[in-house]
Amino acid sequence: MHLHILGICGTFMGGLAALAREAGHTVTGCDAGVYPPMSDQLRALGIELIEGFGADQLALKPDVFVVGNVVGRSRLADGRPKFPLMEAILDAGLPYTSGPQWLSEHVLQGRHVLAVAGTHGKTTTTGMLSWVLDQAGLQPGFLVGGVPLNFDVSARLGAGQPFVIEADEYDTAFFDKRSKFVHYRPRTAVLNNLEFDHADIFDDIAAIERQFHHLVRTVPSTGQVVHNAEATSLQRVMAQGCWSGRTSFGAGGDWAYDGPPHAFEVRHLGAPVAEVVWALSGVHNQMNALAAIAAAAHVGVAPAVAAKALGGFRNVRRRLEVRGQRRGVTVYDDFAHHPTAIATTLDGLRRQLDHTGKLDHTGKPGSGRIVAVFEPRSNTMKLGTMAAQLPASLSQADLVFCHAGGLDWDVRGALAPLGSKAQVVDSVDALIGQLLPVLCPGDHVLCMSNGSFGGLHDRLLAALA
Repeated sequence: MHLHILGICGTFMGGLAALAREAGHTVTGCDAGVYPPMSDQLRALGIELIEGFGADQLALKPDVFVVGNVVGRSRLADGRPKFPLMEAILDAGLPYTSGPQWLSEHVLQGRHVLAVAGTHGKTTTTGMLSWVLDQAGLQPGFLVGGVPLNFDVSARLGAGQPFVIEADEYDTAFFDKRSKFVHYRPRTAVLNNLEFDHADIFDDIAAIERQFHHLVRTVPSTGQVVHNAEATSLQRVMAQGCWSGRTSFGAGGDWAYDGPPHAFEVRHLGAPVAEVVWALSGVHNQMNALAAIAAAAHVGVAPAVAAKALGGFRNVRRRLEVRGQRRGVTVYDDFAHHPTAIATTLDGLRRQLDHTGKLDHTGKPGSGRIVAVFEPRSNTMKLGTMAAQLPASLSQADLVFCHAGGLDWDVRGALAPLGSKAQVVDSVDALIGQLLPVLCPGDHVLCMSNGSFGGLHDRLLAALA
């Protein structure tokens, strides 16, 4: 089968492309704004990438077009279609499907699907769970919305029965407005947390809770729902009905932790069952670990085995990833783009620096300054829906720089509560120009975006050098 994938460089569609290629299918694809790590992964697999969505791609004559949710029916200011290829497919009556639908029919059928859902931590927890099952010898397949450093690929078919998938609540395609995860039919469903996000497609948190409950409805009676006991939104979801086994994690849950993030005891029903000692930081990662351990237990992996595997977990690219160090300044890359994710990432870095005793900018032992650099790039952040939450989410940073180019809401006004420690700039060039004079040896520059950020990380490191 020849698949031509529209929007192939998205993390989900890129993973789907890798699975289809591994399964022996011919895969081509197109996208706009191609950038690493997904573009590198696809080219390494020998997948032809075409820039743009031109109608001339019909000449490839694939068996099916697989349409990503980046594609729609919108038009440019001059009236031309933004996605002429999609218009040509519809006009010609050619076969097309969504990514989740194709995955459900051609990869997930007959597998024990472990789906990891939640507003935050999906990618990291999916990576953790995949690594745990791998180290337990279960040979899992997986599709992660990022690149786990332990595997260095975002997806693989796997020879075993389990298949671990990051289960996104975002809509499936322009012709299927259900959340992606309703296609996956998991036997083990992890509900990591639930907050309001995706303001471009959801009116309020109740609408997202409704989609999460649709996922719960698909879990069989012999399956299990693993849910965060601390999330009141998930309590409301579970109160709508659950017809499967269920277990909870966090304070007051069946699975709990005791100890600091870098070394903690895992408890099940109050009894100690394992210990996790690893390089990750942050309370959020302790919760992610509990979710992974609980889900792995449902497919027979002992908590001690899971905990030992997590000791070797190296996280996912763009999750507090060190991109380099120049002149004593460390530059990190992180995917955080929601106020809660920004806050937990900053908290995790602060705890990590305090634990390791890094030098501050005076050269004396201390945690060093954290310089937060971010861009409101997600659809929700572009709308300004969560502007009021930004000052609190950035409170642990010593200095804050925001790239606000192209936004039509008052970023400076939103960050005013941070006073003089916050700066707003309109271009990456200006951002680098403002950063260079203030950075000192011992500083930690945390770059947060769900896009390429104009190559800021490498450009800043080069400028520092």
